Amino acid sequence: MNKKKIYSAWFLVPTLVIFTGLFILPMVTSLFFSLTVWDLKNFTFVGLENFKMFFSEGSLNIGIRNTLLYAVIGCSLKVTAGFLIAVFLTSNIRTKNILRSVIFFPNLVSTIAVGITFKALMHPTKGLINSALGAVGLRGADWLGNARTALLSVLSVEAWKGVGVATVIFIAGMQAIDKTYYEAASIDGADGWQKLKNITLPLCRPAMNSVILLAFIGGMRSFDLIWSMTGGGPGFATDVLASVIYKQYAEGFYGLSTAGNVIMFILIAFIAFPLQKFLMKGEVD
Repeated sequence: MNKKKIYSAWFLVPTLVIFTGLFILPMVTSLFFSLTVWDLKNFTFVGLENFKMFFSEGSLNIGIRNTLLYAVIGCSLKVTAGFLIAVFLTSNIRTKNILRSVIFFPNLVSTIAVGITFKALMHPTKGLINSALGAVGLRGADWLGNARTALLSVLSVEAWKGVGVATVIFIAGMQAIDKTYYEAASIDGADGWQKLKNITLPLCRPAMNSVILLAFIGGMRSFDLIWSMTGGGPGFATDVLASVIYKQYAEGFYGLSTAGNVIMFILIAFIAFPLQKFLMKGEVD
């Protein structure tokens, strides 16, 4: 019996080696270098000074606030829009298969390409959006150049690009619901809203939980769309943790940027795991 257990345990060794090499060692190394001031040759141990600087300087600290806003608002937009579109695309419309492809298409396009395209579309004087608004007598805004609208403008593009994945997950969840529930509700005289509220929504909770977690974690880690559209500007209006880390690394502040990576990892872990546990409690079998 013991030999069988030892034999089985050997199958875990390749996985443990890969996990240790690709996750544990980089994590421990990052934690160590976040406590130092270092370059490619030398390092000096400074303790928690990098973390103190990250939380004390407004230009760095604002990245944490924007990251949380970006993740929460982006997640809310994707969940709401994805659910409503999925309800529409699981109805008895003839063109639903074509529309599903259209909805998912933005997710197939490179994020950088999407960012560059919408940066041009949102140009204050030459952009197609303001030109279209001007054609109907409305005054366009400086979507990406105004600190009040820049983050929301990027968020709208983020929601447009990411809603396809959310919709596909919701469609899968809705199609897995047993049709007899709807038939029984119809016999009892339930209308469309009552079916949606009492059948579709509760039984779609596993799919919704997946969308929430994926969208929230993706929002916390977002970088490429923001960088291609605004570069974190104007000022620090759209700076998130990832863009702050990139800027500090580009300037040669390696210890500070490594501390930012550790902060981002801890922030995601401390929010994502309790969020997952909370969401799983509401699932319906």
